[in-house]
Amino acid sequence: MPEFSTRPIGNTSIAVTELGLGCAAMAGNHRPVEDVDIAGAIDEALENKVGYVDTAPFYGFGRSEHFVGNGLRHRDDYVLSTKAGRLLAPGFPTDSSAGEWPGSFPFHQIYDYSYEGVMRSYEDSLQRLGVSRIDILLLHDIGAMQHGEEANRALFNDAMTGGYRALDELRRAGDIKAIGLGVNEQEVCLQAMEHGHWDAFLLAGRYTLLEQAPLDKLFPACAEAETSIILGGPFNSGILVGGETWNYAKAPADVVEKVRRINEICQSHGVPLPAAALQFPLGATQVASVIPGPRSRSDMRQILDWFQLDIPASLWSDLQNAQLLAENAPLPG
Repeated sequence: MPEFSTRPIGNTSIAVTELGLGCAAMAGNHRPVEDVDIAGAIDEALENKVGYVDTAPFYGFGRSEHFVGNGLRHRDDYVLSTKAGRLLAPGFPTDSSAGEWPGSFPFHQIYDYSYEGVMRSYEDSLQRLGVSRIDILLLHDIGAMQHGEEANRALFNDAMTGGYRALDELRRAGDIKAIGLGVNEQEVCLQAMEHGHWDAFLLAGRYTLLEQAPLDKLFPACAEAETSIILGGPFNSGILVGGETWNYAKAPADVVEKVRRINEICQSHGVPLPAAALQFPLGATQVASVIPGPRSRSDMRQILDWFQLDIPASLWSDLQNAQLLAENAPLPG
């Protein structure tokens, strides 16, 4: 089994493995996943020395945290992050989110980014996980992309005042070691940096083989503030691993065409597209970990193979020369 390299989270005392485990998809995000497959994916990752695990109350409405806790409970060699901003209440959801999590636990979400809401979320997560510590706590899904411009104003204000105060209090007390956001858009990260000090942003899908916009503003700002990036969604919700979805919806024609061209160059080097997608983000020193989301033990084994594949430097330069990667994108190796 390989020993994965680690990278620090900000200027905290913790470091995470460069390959982490994202636990959203395994909770049944849009596709049913059997309990045995969830447990298998987690076990395969941990047995192969993947030392960083990310989950959230929202994933399967408690299902992900439940199984993550089962996997971690009798171990100590891990870094664990979960999220706050949604409380879970009894009863299946009655809105569209009901269909997003087949096999979910019988709860529904209530957004609450207040001081009291974040503190309660933290305590609830410890109970659901059944573990004695959470290392990184992230405010989940703040931003206009999630809530719309109007609704987000009040929620963002709650998050940057009461929510941030709760996180900072837990950090100062040593209950958690790092705080941040877990979001799908870079703009809210830049806005949040005006309201406090964040150790990490878990950014899903915004710095990938397909898109590198954060290089212009977010990454320089994070470097100055000593804030790390945890890269979720390295496959852009499926399009970079042979699927048809990008940003959680059917990929538009221009995205499909760009992926086709990237894949053509990968094939010319004998490199599977998903392997390049997994390894590319770590060319940026600001990225601490890449956390794909397997749905089974076999998925996790495939991810391990892709991550450990030797990729020639010429692949990255060919992509850059074809203007398929940003000119200023730092390359792996």
